[in-house]
Amino acid sequence: MNQMPDVIRTIPLEFYLYFSTALFAIGVIGVLTRRNAIVIFMCVELMLNAVNLLMVALSSYRSDPNGQIFVFFIMAVAAAEVTVGLAIIVMIYRNIRSTDVQLMNYLKW
Repeated sequence: MNQMPDVIRTIPLEFYLYFSTALFAIGVIGVLTRRNAIVIFMCVELMLNAVNLLMVALSSYRSDPNGQIFVFFIMAVAAAEVTVGLAIIVMIYRNIRSTDVQLMNYLKW
């Protein structure tokens, strides 16, 4: 196993854990409290990026590139998710002229 680079050793792993936990918590709070579909969508992406950050940090601390490669594929899937999600939000806006998620019940009828 390779030695961990000195640059990575300067910041403890716990700091990455605290930071990604805080980002994930902000995302969860945003999803639970907001009513705008675009803001909710951004909060979901924030949660995804918090997990990616922690995975890259753990991969770097273990000197194993597999986690970083996995994050690359997750980012590619997230880019596809963004395009589909924004297309859905645009179509919802065209139908009801709002991105308020409380008004989505009107789309059932």
